[in-house]
Amino acid sequence: MKLTKTFKAFFENEKSGGIILLFVTILSLYLANSSIQVPYVAFWEKEISGHSITHWINDGLMTIFFLLIGLELEREIYHGELSNIKNASLPIMAAFGGMLVPAAIFLALNYGTTTQNGAGIPMATDIAFAIGILSLLGNKVPTSLKVFLTALAVIDDLGAIIVIAIFYTTSISFLNLGIALGIWGLLFVLNRMKIHNLIPYLIGGAIMWYFMLNSGVHATITGVILAFVIPFGDGGEKTSSYRLQHFLHRPVAFFILPLFAIANTALTISDNWHEGLSHVNTYGIILGLVVGKPLGILLFSSVGVTSGLCILPKNLKWAHILGAGMLGGIGFTMSIFITVLAFKNPEIVVFSKIAILIASFLAGLMGFFYLKYTLNRK
Repeated sequence: MKLTKTFKAFFENEKSGGIILLFVTILSLYLANSSIQVPYVAFWEKEISGHSITHWINDGLMTIFFLLIGLELEREIYHGELSNIKNASLPIMAAFGGMLVPAAIFLALNYGTTTQNGAGIPMATDIAFAIGILSLLGNKVPTSLKVFLTALAVIDDLGAIIVIAIFYTTSISFLNLGIALGIWGLLFVLNRMKIHNLIPYLIGGAIMWYFMLNSGVHATITGVILAFVIPFGDGGEKTSSYRLQHFLHRPVAFFILPLFAIANTALTISDNWHEGLSHVNTYGIILGLVVGKPLGILLFSSVGVTSGLCILPKNLKWAHILGAGMLGGIGFTMSIFITVLAFKNPEIVVFSKIAILIASFLAGLMGFFYLKYTLNRK
């Protein structure tokens, strides 16, 4: 299977970005618990125009990350793995399993409690970390596994975005939402008029983001819906969609995601941090990501192939899918993102983030060594 030039660029940037994410996460945790703990944590909580710096990163800069995800998803639908229904059906089925089973495990433990709103936390997969770990295995990794994991993670993120839009929207200002969607409609008209200049789309997207921010619907949704009105054309290197996607790869991988990781892992770990490990919320997150993800991905993939809805690509083995499922348990970015939306209690947020870090570390370790053993044995 030949990899497209765009997919190669995406994979390479996510691979490097994953390594950087690991480094800055460790650095941020160290600084948040060092002698400069107080000024370091206070910096991220400093308010600008009524919102903390962390909030502006989560609601503002992360919109650009979602724009890139939207552009990549659009390309996959038109020209990539998702353009052929038989090829697309396997990662789609796997993604459904990877979202539903972890959420079910979390709810089984937390239903009826104050933390049941966190069911979306173990549903997510961190693309950068998952691909970064996979890349450490070198050229032994089959192309079909790279494509499967990437498509799975992209669909997973889309699922997380839908979950955010539906379940983590508290109150809606229909006026602001209507204005935002009206702007989107105008941009769609520009698309149909074959206006390829990116400037009106980016200006319109910024205005749309402002009204979406004030609508009650999470502002990052703007990034995804904006992506689908950026002119795609034939998908070639001269098209608006390709140029914007190509331009965003490096800023997202090497600036936006690391900045998000630094801001959201500025966690002061108190002496009683281990008390959170005995909470059902923590059990739900860790079991959902470490057990639910690989179980759901393997189970739904198996059902899809057995029923004839999906086909197993050449060189992709069931052992590979199980390994990809383990790496899918690296929730990190999206899991932390949903945590901030799900809980208002600062203590629960901290305990949840610690649980995500533990689960992501275990999932990454398991996935790496399992795939290393599997690929070496082959």
